[in-house]
Amino acid sequence: MTVTEPGEPVLDISLVIITGMSGAGRSTAANAMEDAGWFVVDNLPPELLPMLVELGRRSQGSVPRIAAVVDVRGRAFFDSLRGALAELDGRGVVPRIMFLEASDEALVRRFENVRRPHPLQGDARIVDGIAEERELLRDLRGRADLVIDTSDKNVHELRAEVDRAFGSAADESVTMTVVSFGYKYGLPVDADLVVDCRFLPNPHWVPELRPFTGTDPEVSAYVLTRPGAVEFLDGYTDLLKVVTEGYRTERKRYVTLAVGCTGGKHRSVAIAEELGSRLRKAGIQVRVVHRDMGRE
Repeated sequence: MTVTEPGEPVLDISLVIITGMSGAGRSTAANAMEDAGWFVVDNLPPELLPMLVELGRRSQGSVPRIAAVVDVRGRAFFDSLRGALAELDGRGVVPRIMFLEASDEALVRRFENVRRPHPLQGDARIVDGIAEERELLRDLRGRADLVIDTSDKNVHELRAEVDRAFGSAADESVTMTVVSFGYKYGLPVDADLVVDCRFLPNPHWVPELRPFTGTDPEVSAYVLTRPGAVEFLDGYTDLLKVVTEGYRTERKRYVTLAVGCTGGKHRSVAIAEELGSRLRKAGIQVRVVHRDMGRE
């Protein structure tokens, strides 16, 4: 199995191998990598690592970052991993290894809490399985680029450490989708925040504006100049800046803001467009969607 042919350029693929002690948080680390935009493969047989990188190369840049969770549960499995790493090194691909570990006490407590046996304990005790696995992984731990001890870490602290090591500034940004909608068609089911624009006068009752939508200048100007509109936009934009920063800190990267009026054609559309514009100027990634415009 080969990754490149002689003379081919070195692959522009980032590969991270997630491994370590059972119960130390491999799944949590993998989820954090996936949320940060990495293509994650769980429980991959080690001998398939070169093939995985080759598939990433053939994607022509659409899969530039790959993370593979490798679960080492036996000597033969470990030997396969060692061979795969040697092949990757020989082909110019240098994977980074993230090794997760924890104290025996912490691992025993975790296995007892979930009432599951350690994968290597067999008919023996949990501590025997932990000891065997630790011995099997000794050499791999020594080769690791990053060793994370999760003994005293909760899920959020582990995710934060993985983000710091393998994320980027872009990974930590919040993307907000602003959706205009009509209450008579129901609330968007995925809304995190809901804004009600029905306190503003309805352009539907202005005959010359009724045929238009909130994206038309005539309707937008009418809505945005009504009493209370600017005050609402100023105050709510400031509030959204605070909320978005809180979401970023808590690593909630995708937020849906639903902006509603009666039919989803005039007021909610105009307000959604204006909020989107203001949030972009504040440095927040925004896309605006009009769910019900055109349904009438």
